[in-house]
Amino acid sequence: MSRIGKSPVSIPDGVEVQINGQDLTAKGKLGDLALHIHDEVSAKIEEVANDEGKTSKVVILEPKSKSKFAQQIWPTMRTLVHNICVGVSEGYDKKLEIHGVGYRANLQGNDLVLALGFSHEVRYSVPQGVKVDVEKQTKLKVSGIDKQLVGEVAAKIRAFKKPEPYKGKGIRYADEYIVRKEGKKK
Repeated sequence: MSRIGKSPVSIPDGVEVQINGQDLTAKGKLGDLALHIHDEVSAKIEEVANDEGKTSKVVILEPKSKSKFAQQIWPTMRTLVHNICVGVSEGYDKKLEIHGVGYRANLQGNDLVLALGFSHEVRYSVPQGVKVDVEKQTKLKVSGIDKQLVGEVAAKIRAFKKPEPYKGKGIRYADEYIVRKEGKKK
């Protein structure tokens, strides 16, 4: 049995979750998201009493069969439902830093323009549902309600100029540590 799959997903205050067959929709203060739950997994909403005597709603997911695939997809679906509930109530964000002389970023409309030491500027059109903020010219914040989309956009921006190990120049996550190498010796 999966430890992740067994734990119920608590629905935060201000979030409305509905299950219609295998389709789950969540509406919160930041927006709404939908998820199609795999046919091998069943989902239901129940009210559970906590230690203080208050009741709260939770989403409980269970595998429909004992097959190996059902046991594997069950915790994945539980995690996706949890990500949706957190996304519509709090949202997700990733912070990026740009290191290097002359490296900078700015927004022009819906395009992120990066100067990364190439002979040309790198333009990246920010997809809908994600917001990119340039806090300084060298600090970026990618935010949105869809965890997968936020992570994908941050990874694409980082891929334009990955940090190199000798001087540490490039785009990196704010909490990323770059293992530095020693240069050539004479």
